[in-house]
Amino acid sequence: MTPYRNFRLLILFIILVAASDVYAGGLYLYEIGSPDVGAAAAGYAARAQDASTAFTNPAGMTRLERPSLMVGGQPMYLQLKFSPDDDTSAVARNLPGGASAHDGDSNSWLPSGGLFYVHPISDKLTLGLAATGYFGLALDYGDNWVGRYYVQETTLQAAAIQPAVAWKVNDWLSVGAGVALLYGVLNDEIGVNNINPALPDGKLKLEDEDWSVQFNLGLLIEPWQGTRFGLTYLSEADLEFSDRVEFSGLGPGLQTILSNRGLLDAKLDLGMTMPQAVMFSIYHEFSDRLAVMANLGWQDWSEFGKVDVTVAADNITSLTTDLDYKDTWHVALGFQYRLSQPWLLTAGVAYDSAMMDEKDITPSLPVGETWRFAVGTRYDLSENITLGGAYQLAWSGNLDMDVERGPLAGRVSGTYENAAIHFVSVNMEWRF
Repeated sequence: MTPYRNFRLLILFIILVAASDVYAGGLYLYEIGSPDVGAAAAGYAARAQDASTAFTNPAGMTRLERPSLMVGGQPMYLQLKFSPDDDTSAVARNLPGGASAHDGDSNSWLPSGGLFYVHPISDKLTLGLAATGYFGLALDYGDNWVGRYYVQETTLQAAAIQPAVAWKVNDWLSVGAGVALLYGVLNDEIGVNNINPALPDGKLKLEDEDWSVQFNLGLLIEPWQGTRFGLTYLSEADLEFSDRVEFSGLGPGLQTILSNRGLLDAKLDLGMTMPQAVMFSIYHEFSDRLAVMANLGWQDWSEFGKVDVTVAADNITSLTTDLDYKDTWHVALGFQYRLSQPWLLTAGVAYDSAMMDEKDITPSLPVGETWRFAVGTRYDLSENITLGGAYQLAWSGNLDMDVERGPLAGRVSGTYENAAIHFVSVNMEWRF
């Protein structure tokens, strides 16, 4: 087996371990299997207390005096159910043959997590490594739901291996940088209305993979003991997906129409940009027991550029539709409390604005503003081993959707009720 093949298998393994269902705020995850889950990511770029700082702020690695390895597991439950209203058209409600389509249900459990390692070389220089998935979307509504002509199943995910380096400039300033090698995957399955109600639906499939690079830069300022300011910049990264459309189960009439318009074997360019992002965080100790943490963040989602793919009308000239995205803002506030020497308790709340207006929501991107509520704990099992656990609710509430692209796709109108993700995080850190 070649070294390239081994490396690719490792990236695929990370994709599986760090798979993410994200639909709220943007598509970046703060939840990467680290203790940040228990504080709703408050202090993300300034906490710098464990090996996960190799990703959250590489500059923070200079605070770790010994080699440290952290492994985190993070099962996630996606709560996403769509209820159509009376405005949903008959084309969407009725399956070929006369049966009724079901409501949209993409509820599911998924694995997730991360691995982080920090190794001090000297009192000034520290190296690190992070392997995690922090960008993604994965939905599976099934073949026979009301929005099947917009999406049946979709996956857009990226996982990364990121080496990092940090340098302690002086007693109060550290700088750090990481270079993430990204592996992205795109898979779409979409139903196709065959026009003739006697024929079952056809299907459109697209899939591709791409590699990219993203830079992760950080500063950590500690003007006095117990107070830290962290600033990170995540660069944009382009994923240049493209694929020839794969149709199956088309009726002769629609097949002829698509062939005449050059769409039957069309190559679609589906490139998109993982946006640049900035995070500013504060960590401040009020006493030996109590610390407060806060964030202010911005993500450049207006540059995202993802398109929707569908066969919407029999006079169609394009299979893609541009979507309208906007930048998002993030704020968070959290606390740490040392209950006793082995026990540390955490809690936090955060808010992320939506990456698109509600009028622009589609079945493939049911995104909205998000509130995060979290509690967690860390337990020092020994001088060298710390265990952690956390629960977080990322809640978007009710998301109204009304989409209509053409007579073949029909109108799909209704509400995603109490949309949420439940995160359960466990981690272990070894210090050597």
